Amino acid sequence: MDSRDTAPDSWEQEDDGEATIDGQLESAFTSLNVNAKPFVPNVNAAEFVPTFAMKAHSENLDSMAPLENGDTEMTPEEPWDQKEAEPNEEEPGGGCRGDCGPEVLATTEETGSEMVEEEEEIPAPKVPPMQPDAPKKEHINVVFIGHVDAGKSTIGGQIMYLTGMVDKRTLEKYEREAKEKNRETWYLSWALDTNQEERDKGKTVEVGRAYFETDKKHFTILDAPGHKSFVPNMIGGASQADLAVLVISARKGEFETGFEKGGQTREHAMLAKTAGVKHLIVLVNKMDDATVNWSLERYEECKEKLVPFLKKVGFNPKKDIHFMPCSGLTGANLKEPTDMCSWYTGLPFIPHLDSLPNFNRSSDGPIRLPIVDKYKDMGTVILGKLESGSISKAQQLVMMPNRHVVEVLSLLSDDMETDDAGPGENLKLRLKGIEEEEILPGFILCNAENLCHSGRTFDAQIVIIEHKSIICPGYNAVLHIHTCIEEVQITALICLVDKKSGEKSKTRPRFVKQDQVCIARLRTAGTICLETFKDFPQMGRFTLRDEGKTIAIGKVLKLVAERD
Repeated sequence: MDSRDTAPDSWEQEDDGEATIDGQLESAFTSLNVNAKPFVPNVNAAEFVPTFAMKAHSENLDSMAPLENGDTEMTPEEPWDQKEAEPNEEEPGGGCRGDCGPEVLATTEETGSEMVEEEEEIPAPKVPPMQPDAPKKEHINVVFIGHVDAGKSTIGGQIMYLTGMVDKRTLEKYEREAKEKNRETWYLSWALDTNQEERDKGKTVEVGRAYFETDKKHFTILDAPGHKSFVPNMIGGASQADLAVLVISARKGEFETGFEKGGQTREHAMLAKTAGVKHLIVLVNKMDDATVNWSLERYEECKEKLVPFLKKVGFNPKKDIHFMPCSGLTGANLKEPTDMCSWYTGLPFIPHLDSLPNFNRSSDGPIRLPIVDKYKDMGTVILGKLESGSISKAQQLVMMPNRHVVEVLSLLSDDMETDDAGPGENLKLRLKGIEEEEILPGFILCNAENLCHSGRTFDAQIVIIEHKSIICPGYNAVLHIHTCIEEVQITALICLVDKKSGEKSKTRPRFVKQDQVCIARLRTAGTICLETFKDFPQMGRFTLRDEGKTIAIGKVLKLVAERD
């Protein structure tokens, strides 16, 4: 029973254990197919997929003893096409290899969601079978940011529903459960807030992940938490994104709280810019609210307050920012234009995303994959976004800063197995040659010919954004750079930089205060991986935080060699 529970994600990995697994399969499947006379495998071969057969089988033969491991046959985490790859050999012509007709897919999906009905787990999003010759769509990571309760998860859930990634039945189930808890407006966000705590409180804690496809592009949604206690999680999410969607609530009072000094709207926009998000879409959500009622005045008011601030953070209002009204709960103006809002003439949200110009990424650059998370599952699995270069199966890579040589056993891009991956994709890699305990988020996978730089001391240009008193040498803060979080001390202030002219002061400043720009030498508590901003912008920008607030943003100018 235990050996069945920990089935590997794909059969190719287990070369050595092949024989034993085959043996187990033989026994498992012969025990399942007792009295299976009504089903002759080759009748209507295209119609019957083993999982579906099992389901109908167990319903028809109630008299039969209950299936022993029927529940392990279709675990929600594993796409059926991987799971059923082996049994196909036993039923010639039966089953399907991933390019079955739509009706077969529909049946498996139906049974899938029925079997998960009792479970608390979320069924894996359905992955449309890839045609082998289909060109790879461009991958874009979209992070949803904004103040707590602005409606980020709800919009994410609604988008997944509109693009067919969550089926209607699952949503109806969420709606029922949410009604029982008197939270009926929350049901859409449950598609992304999967754990119990997040659902009970209605607050996202971890960065939720999901994906959807449009005609031209493949999007990964990163649903960042809005609450100020979880800003570090949000920074990790934003560092993987190419594009940020700032969700603000148009409801009277809610926009103001989100935008005032303590609100998250300001901080998130600033952090997204620092994390390297070039393009910002501002969704003015809750336009259907009774206090707003799709009024143009309210929309313009929100816009007027936001633009100066976003400009100050460094977004160019003409090129980088796009405003649009929407309603996450009703789905208005997300996929289809709405009649309620005749004054908005632009494209709705999803078509707008589809029409964005392509990001130019170099696939022949050095490999850089900052690690976001790691866990054990048949070996060591790491998650991260490939910033540059391309990775293929069985490739030898080096894990920095520890210089472990590792080998890529398998590659999953958004839960789909591939043999190679290009820049911008969110990957899960299974590695050989390193233990899970030896990896920390913030480590970086590189190729041996071109290792990334690591060290403890560097010079950086910093902008002090918000700090009540002055900052002197010896000041300690927390450094967030790409996916790495490390304590850092400002060891020396080198010079002040004039904001307008960019001139550097001749003398060393004794302190810096809010709104000043300076060049300082920083030293981290441990060795971290980093690059200069000039060579590699994604790994050369950082934020400094202290006491739960973002104090400064900066870029790495040069790395200082360690003096032994």
